[in-house]
Amino acid sequence: MENSPVLYAVEGAVALVTLNRPEKRNALNDELVAGLKDALRDADAREGVRALLITGAGADFCSGADLSSLRKISEGSVTDNLEDARSLLELYALIRRVRVPVVAAVRGRALAGGCGLATACDIVLASSSARFGYPEVKIGFVPAMVMAILRRNVSEKRAFELVARGAELSAVEAERVGLVNHVYDDAEFESRVERYVADFERVSRSAVMLTKRLLYHMDGMTFDSALEAGADVNAIARMTDDCRAGIARFLDKG
Repeated sequence: MENSPVLYAVEGAVALVTLNRPEKRNALNDELVAGLKDALRDADAREGVRALLITGAGADFCSGADLSSLRKISEGSVTDNLEDARSLLELYALIRRVRVPVVAAVRGRALAGGCGLATACDIVLASSSARFGYPEVKIGFVPAMVMAILRRNVSEKRAFELVARGAELSAVEAERVGLVNHVYDDAEFESRVERYVADFERVSRSAVMLTKRLLYHMDGMTFDSALEAGADVNAIARMTDDCRAGIARFLDKG
């Protein structure tokens, strides 16, 4: 539905999720977060989906929490706020559990919770005019949960600077510190993003899924434990239909 806070469609091998509150700069509220979770779960259940793309309608990706959500935070009890925080926690965790790559396509501003949403995705593509930042400290708030992800994306010193100063970064600066994978010119942004996610149709779906799960599973492991986990996934990958077919094609060419 066009008036839904989240638009969702599957086109071929790509699940498209659009934050659809352009008049509010796609600010996060309960309905939008719930819609995102529903879309992520549906896409994850579809065997034909190879990538999930999150974009924002209008000029911005997402400006963070909307005014009603901020008012709810200021007036709510500890229990209310914990419940609200856990809803966002579930969204971040769900993005990591989705088996295929989740790609954020950021045009315009991705600030506060919006920057957190982009950071939580596996891959971030940005238009050259995009802006990123965690300005929460300016109103006495803390980008607390996203730090678990941010700390895994950038160095410790960069992470502290980003959350303690609350400054905005250009897309180029965000790419330099490790928040963004690629920056594309505004004029060709949509076509470049489309080509990027289409590339996942050219690689093994099962191999990518195993790769994503292993990469995040290694968080906090010792070196030896990570090697052991890698050996297990290596053996599993060899037994997949994709791997057997790929080896057969390689041997035939040889």
